[in-house]
Order: sequence, then C-alpha cells, then structure tokens
Amino acid sequence: MICNLFVFRHAETTDNSNHIFSGWRDPDLTPKGLFQAQEIAQQLEQEKIDYAFTSHLLRAKRTLEIVLKPHLNVPVFTDDRLIERCYGTLQGRSKIEIATEKPEWFAKVHRGYDLAPPEGESLKMVESRTLPFVVQLERWLKQKPGNVAISCHGNSMRPIRRVFEHLNLKQMLELENPQDQAMEYALHIHGINVNQVAEAKPETDWKSVIVPSFVKLATDPQNPLKPYY
Repeated sequence: MICNLFVFRHAETTDNSNHIFSGWRDPDLTPKGLFQAQEIAQQLEQEKIDYAFTSHLLRAKRTLEIVLKPHLNVPVFTDDRLIERCYGTLQGRSKIEIATEKPEWFAKVHRGYDLAPPEGESLKMVESRTLPFVVQLERWLKQKPGNVAISCHGNSMRPIRRVFEHLNLKQMLELENPQDQAMEYALHIHGINVNQVAEAKPETDWKSVIVPSFVKLATDPQNPLKPYY
C-alpha cells in the first residue's frame, strides 16, 4: 500500500517579514501568509487527507487549519518534534543586524549543521528529534494506513526532505523551503494487517512530544526534547 505524505512549511509570519529570528516565539501569519496558506490549500484541495500533524506554534496550526478547510473530520495531532529550531538568545533579534555585526559567525549558525546559537539548537539537534517522528509515523501507518498532511517549519522540514529526497548533508543545508507549496512523497507501507486497520482508533494512540509554553530555550532543564539530543 502507498501512503501519500503532503509536507509543507507554515506560511509567512510577522517575524519572517521583519527578518527576525523566530524559533520558539509564536508570531501570527501576515496577510501575505494567509494568501500563501490558501495556495497550499488549493494545491491539496482534491487530495484525500486522512491524518494531519503540526507543532503547537500558531503559525503551523493556522496554516494547517486553512489547508484542511476543504477536508472534513481530519484528526489533527500536535507533536513538537516538528517545531522550529530553537534559536536560543537570538530569538527576537534581527537577522540583518547580526549578519552585519558577525558575518562569519552568522553564516555558521544560520546555515551550519553542528553549531548551536547560545542556549539554542543546532540543525543536527533538530534532525535528531525530527527523524524519530518520521520513523514513528511509518510504523504507525503500517497499522493505520492513510494520507498525511504535515505542517512544519523551515528547519524541521529539512530532515524530512533529506529522507524522502535522498539528499546529502550539503544539499539539505542549502534547501530553501517555500511557504506556499506542499512537497508530496509516496511512502510504501508493507506488512499491513487488514483486521487491525479496521479496528484502529487513531485519535487516541499517537505518542507525541509537546514543549510547554514556559520552556523558552533548548537548554531549559524542562525541555522535553532533550532526550533526542
């Protein structure tokens, strides 16, 4: 059986338009962002969507809500393994100002793999929490096959694309994820038990990870994503 995955980045936010490091901040969509989300919705309007996943952040949730408007009764699961990269003490600061002040350091932090900003996450850390989500999703779909919409973020989308597009590290780091288009992937599922599929209750058994609102930095001792690092 083939399950189709529709993976997209949230639409433009106020932080995006102002070139602000957003990370775990929670800005809303701009008018342009609302239009971009509608573009994704139109792209997927005729597709069958059985399940949807998002982080808890408003920009991912609102984008998904717009995308799902033509689709009725789609179970939505919140899982912060999909959340944007935590930029630590850079969150809320201007990318332009930091790039001007420390151009070499900015380039290594912004598009590097191993270097984390102060109290934030490296892209390697983001990948280490996003890939277990993909593995769990594949196992879960073996019991409950269906098509999946995934509303994620620019940096959590990179490892997902790396898996399904067979990218090397350099190619992943160079990706620029659009905010008005879904990527479509076919996931081949084997070993399906038809009786188990018929009896499944997917609304109750997805094991998600949620970052509480009081956790602001990746280094917070109460950050539930720490075991993945």
